[in-house]
Amino acid sequence: MAGGTDLLGGLKRGIHPNAPEVVINIQTIPDMEYIKEEDGALRIGGQTRLRDIAENEVVKTRYTALAEAARKTASPTLRRMGTIGGNICQETRCWYYRAKDNYFDCKMKDGKECFAATGDNRFHSIFGGVKGCMAVNPSDTAPALVALDAKVVTSKRVIDAEKFWAAHEYGLTALEEDEIVVEIRIPAPAAGTKSAFIKYATRGSIDFPIVNCAVMVSPENTRICLNAVAPNPYRAVLAEEVVKGKVIDEALAEAAGEAAVSKSKPLAKNKFKVQIAKTLVKRALLACQ
Repeated sequence: MAGGTDLLGGLKRGIHPNAPEVVINIQTIPDMEYIKEEDGALRIGGQTRLRDIAENEVVKTRYTALAEAARKTASPTLRRMGTIGGNICQETRCWYYRAKDNYFDCKMKDGKECFAATGDNRFHSIFGGVKGCMAVNPSDTAPALVALDAKVVTSKRVIDAEKFWAAHEYGLTALEEDEIVVEIRIPAPAAGTKSAFIKYATRGSIDFPIVNCAVMVSPENTRICLNAVAPNPYRAVLAEEVVKGKVIDEALAEAAGEAAVSKSKPLAKNKFKVQIAKTLVKRALLACQ
């Protein structure tokens, strides 16, 4: 447990098939809370609070997408407690998975059925599932880290942010049981680089995203990542190809948005998320003009 904003709620509700025998407090591990530029990269300790990332002038100026993602995560109170490591490691918010007292033996818990596939799937994946599970990644900072080409440093290894979630078959993380997030590293942006983050939620001040989007545009590269639309942060490679080497204007941003959702496969009750995702890609790109 670091900030505990995700873990404690899940434990109190009894959402897991088996409660842990112990909870290990990692708050007292030294030198895990910092923000600094060093060796050509921005380095953020795994226990750095989201509020501190959102308010840091270097992050706001040079890594804007991450600052905005941290600022738009949850409520001010939770941002004072929640850490960057916890935000990227949080469990899905699928209401079947999160049901009190482990009510649904769902796919993510090695059950036989994804109840969202034929049930209330308003906020579930529009890009298919993993082994039949349609839950989505709920993190706001995750797409910003993917767009900014970050790396996640753990107690064992260094993982590209894009692979930190995709390596896990059910969209949680690639972490092993004896491994924790130690640091986030983001390469220093090239001159002229801009980035942006946009989030759509029912209650903008506190809710988890219905869809969010982070974009980085540099003279040599464009990276676009959506989240809350798939089991893992969704890199919109087709949209990146539309933009590559071109000057961004409204027509180009519109085309990129169309490309971003061209492979979507919405469920019965979440087709509205396709339009939201398309629009957020467009707006995030225009914010980087």
